Amino acid sequence: MTALPPVRRIRRVALPVALCVGLAAALSACAEDPDEGTNGVGRLPANEIEKKARAAADGAVSVRLAGNLVTKSGTYRLNMRLKAQGATGSVTTRKSTFELLRVGDALFLKAGAAFWRHAEGAGGSAKPGESPDSSDSPDSSDSSGSSGSSGSSGSDIDVADKLDGKYVKVPQDDPSYKQLRGFTEMNVLLKGLLQLHGEVRKGDRDKVGGVRTIEVAGGQHGEGGTLDVALEGTPFPLQFARGGGGGVVVLSDWNKDFPLVEPEKEDILDYGRQLPRTSD
Repeated sequence: MTALPPVRRIRRVALPVALCVGLAAALSACAEDPDEGTNGVGRLPANEIEKKARAAADGAVSVRLAGNLVTKSGTYRLNMRLKAQGATGSVTTRKSTFELLRVGDALFLKAGAAFWRHAEGAGGSAKPGESPDSSDSPDSSDSSGSSGSSGSSGSDIDVADKLDGKYVKVPQDDPSYKQLRGFTEMNVLLKGLLQLHGEVRKGDRDKVGGVRTIEVAGGQHGEGGTLDVALEGTPFPLQFARGGGGGVVVLSDWNKDFPLVEPEKEDILDYGRQLPRTSD
C-alpha cells in the first residue's frame, strides 16, 4: 500500500509553483505592446506622428469641426460640417448665434430676430449681439447720452421679425463676406488650426470619441498646442488644443459626406444693407 505524501510537503511544492505562475503572468502583462491592434503610428517619433496626421487631414474630403476658438476679435463656438464645395453649421459668440450655409461661392446666413434687432438698432452697423455703443459694458447702452438710441424702433422690430429664421444671402462685395466665409473653408480652418509650435514630443495615450489616440505636444508642457491623433484606422487628428488657452476643437466624421443644397427661394430674404460683422 502506497503511503500518501504529508500535507506539509504538498504545500511546500504548491507554493513555489503558484509563485512562478503569478510571476509569469506579471511579466507577460508588463511585456504587452500598447500599440497592439493599432495603426502603428504610436511607435513613431512625435514629428512623424504630426506629419501623418497632417497628411491624413490634407487628404480628407470632409470633416465636422466643433469646439471653441479664441481670437483677437472674440471667442467663437463652432459646430460646422465642412468640405471643399461648402459647409453648413452654426457659430456662437458671447452674445449671439447664427447659422451659415455655403454652397460653392453662395453664402447664406440665418439667425433669430434678436440677432437682427441688434443690427437694426445700430442702423445695420452694430456687431451681432452688441449695442450701438462700442463699450463692452452690459449697461453702456443705458448710459449713452448720444442722440442715437440703442433701442429698436417699431420698424426695426418689424424687419427683425421678418428676417427671423430666414436665410439672407451675403453679397460677395459685402465686408462681412470674407469673414463669414472663413468659418466655412475646410482647408483654411484646418491649416490654421493644426499647427504645433516648439519642439514636438509624444504625450499620453487617451481616447477621443471612443477612439484610442496618442497626444503630440508642442513645447515641454504643451504650451505650443496639443494634437490627439487616432491610433485606429487612418491617423486623423481627432482633437486639437491651441496653446495659451486659445480653445479646443474636436474633429470627427472624417470623409463622411453630407448634402449641400441652397435654400428655397421663399426661405431667402434680402437684408437690403451692409451686414453686421461678427464679434464676441
